[in-house]
Amino acid sequence: MTVTYSSKVANATFFGFHRLLLRWKGSIYKLLYREFIVFATLYTAISVLYRFFLTGSQKRFFEKLSIYCDRYAEQIPVTFVLGFYVTLVVNRWWNQFVNLPWPDRLMFLISSCVQGRDEYGRLLRRTLMRYVNLTSLLIFRSVSTAVYKRFPTIDHVV
Repeated sequence: MTVTYSSKVANATFFGFHRLLLRWKGSIYKLLYREFIVFATLYTAISVLYRFFLTGSQKRFFEKLSIYCDRYAEQIPVTFVLGFYVTLVVNRWWNQFVNLPWPDRLMFLISSCVQGRDEYGRLLRRTLMRYVNLTSLLIFRSVSTAVYKRFPTIDHVV
């Protein structure tokens, strides 16, 4: 479920904004803190090893190895990788948006397929649309925090 911080952001001060960033629910930090800790530990270990334990010739060999690796890192442009990643994220979001059930389209289909100007046809169309609206509400309730707050239980839905 999506976690919103709209009310917290609106009241955040300049010096209190760091507390908002350190909240764990739905945070990017929650996803990346393990990798960051591993990266910082390895970086510190390599830096300490280079500065205090390697001899002069070993330092030169390490510098040559770093330059060699840097040459091959330039062959894969970061802008290409970043563009690929952004395209992937946007396509994922767009597919979710396109797959949302819009009741309008189904309403047009029901009104064109369920014939009858009598009371039975009108009640059947209305009942089918109520079921469509109910399914949309149940789907949006599982995705949106605002809808979930408006309809927290099934009794509220009824």
